[in-house]
Amino acid sequence: MKPLEEIIYLSEKPSRYMGGEFNQVLKPLSPEMIRFAFAFPDIYEVGMSHLGMHILYNLLNDQEDIFCERVFSPWVDLEKHLVERGLDLFTLETKSPLRDMDFIGFTLQYELSYTNILNMLKLSGIPYYAGDRGPGEPVIMAGGSCGYNPEPLALIVDLFVIGEGEEVTLELLELYKEVGRDKEKFLLAAARVPGVYVPGFYEVTYEEDGRIKDFHPTVEGIPGKIGKRILKDMNEAYYPPRMIVPFMDVVHDRAVVEIFRGCTAGCRFCQAGMIYRPVREKTPEVIAREARELIAATGYEEISLTSLSTLDYSKIGPLITDLMTEHETNKVGISLPSLRLDSYSVEVLKEVQKVRKTGLTFAVEAGSQRLRDVINKGVTEEDLYTTMESIFSLGWDRVKLYFMLGLPTETMADVEAIRTIARRIEALYKEASGRKRLTLTISTSVFVPKPHTPFQWEAFDTLEALRKKENYLKDALRYKTFKYQYHDPRSSYLEGVFARGDRRLNRILVQAVEEGIRFDGWQEFFDFDHWMAIFEGQGIDPEFYTRKRDYEEILPWDHIESGVTKAYLIQENEKSKRAELTRDCRGGCTACGVNQGHLGEVC
Repeated sequence: MKPLEEIIYLSEKPSRYMGGEFNQVLKPLSPEMIRFAFAFPDIYEVGMSHLGMHILYNLLNDQEDIFCERVFSPWVDLEKHLVERGLDLFTLETKSPLRDMDFIGFTLQYELSYTNILNMLKLSGIPYYAGDRGPGEPVIMAGGSCGYNPEPLALIVDLFVIGEGEEVTLELLELYKEVGRDKEKFLLAAARVPGVYVPGFYEVTYEEDGRIKDFHPTVEGIPGKIGKRILKDMNEAYYPPRMIVPFMDVVHDRAVVEIFRGCTAGCRFCQAGMIYRPVREKTPEVIAREARELIAATGYEEISLTSLSTLDYSKIGPLITDLMTEHETNKVGISLPSLRLDSYSVEVLKEVQKVRKTGLTFAVEAGSQRLRDVINKGVTEEDLYTTMESIFSLGWDRVKLYFMLGLPTETMADVEAIRTIARRIEALYKEASGRKRLTLTISTSVFVPKPHTPFQWEAFDTLEALRKKENYLKDALRYKTFKYQYHDPRSSYLEGVFARGDRRLNRILVQAVEEGIRFDGWQEFFDFDHWMAIFEGQGIDPEFYTRKRDYEEILPWDHIESGVTKAYLIQENEKSKRAELTRDCRGGCTACGVNQGHLGEVC
């Protein structure tokens, strides 16, 4: 047995590393082939549930002269074997070392995965810093929602793709061929491609107090501002007719059909709702065809209709009815992500439950009406209770409600309102069903101010205040009907530091990985005190990044354009202070700016 095969079978879950799954792609290797590794900085079970991976994997492999392989962050058992035997991290398809790739493309979905990115480079023998890598080493790319503030990784990643990656990734690989695979020439040419940011060609200076003084390109002809890329017609956009079917259970083990991109609700805390504007829908015919192809190619018994707000799809009722009619006889069910709190959700659920009852999650976000208005949630108490009564009448007895703690202007009265909601729902269940077996899960996460949102200037709540709020809910919801789930606020604090960080955090990441830190999103590995010691040793105060900021300050991500103007974000921030609502822009344009500037008329 070869050394690599041996350590795979010595690992806890060999199927994480074996490859060879149904619908995997293999190609004969040749010197002309461009080799691309799609790198997901978490374990296989998480990465294989990521829709973007399936799209780019199949898109690139449909090109004759490109071979896309997969690599995931190895769990600690396999990492130990790799280090002990002096072996490199490898791709699943051909078991090739990552150093053999032309490109390594990381997806940036979560700030606490940044240490995993560096650890994957370390396990591959690839230098951390872009400036230390030679012309023969892979181009390190990155894209995804966290790429809208690329600066905490700006000295590590060679280039960032801002926005949607399908078209621009192909453009970049074609450009790589045109320049004869010369890395230096390629990066210089790539910096001129719309939607591409090459941080090595930009310089930042700082004031004495640590704030940014200036940010500018150092090479003539490259843009000072980098606008995002979007696909304007989702009906014509590439969508994989097949998906790899894992040998093991993964987080989302089902066929996934994307029905539209963007969101119009305008929640002020939501980064995705801002950066993925505008809304672009697929027609029901295209969705039905893609669902049909995926079920035939995978054998899955469940179709998930995914988007940022699935029930906002303009033809959701007829779409679900038609999908149920087509697939019901084969016992293929339809699942939906978190639902809106309104009567229409209930009508949709009546169709969905014909095959099987799937889990129900409702995002309430805040306990009081005042705070829901501050964040522009647009959900009323009446919406909540009417929806609960209706779903209980349909036989559901397991419901999850999602809230956030630490939102701007939040008080203990807002937190106490969560308990009031839970008690009221319990009473409604007994009235509607006469039974006593309700399981109501209350889940809270900690609000983290994110770039390109109206709350990007707000402070992260204090750890002391967040612990007080969580402890109150732990006591208030200590009852057999309720199940309370919450997050360690210290991990959210670190997320907040990197979410709004600058280039000085690159060296913090490097030192952290050198000291063995990784898997920060996994509670058993997260070591807050270790992180704080590293910040102290480097002379960097993390509170500098979690503080409240003023509108005039140059923000680390100001050179990245999401399409939504800063003036609009300021306007929304001011409206939040008055608890003033902004309508959903499907009901009329709210002048966010996405229909102007570099994107042109897109909505």
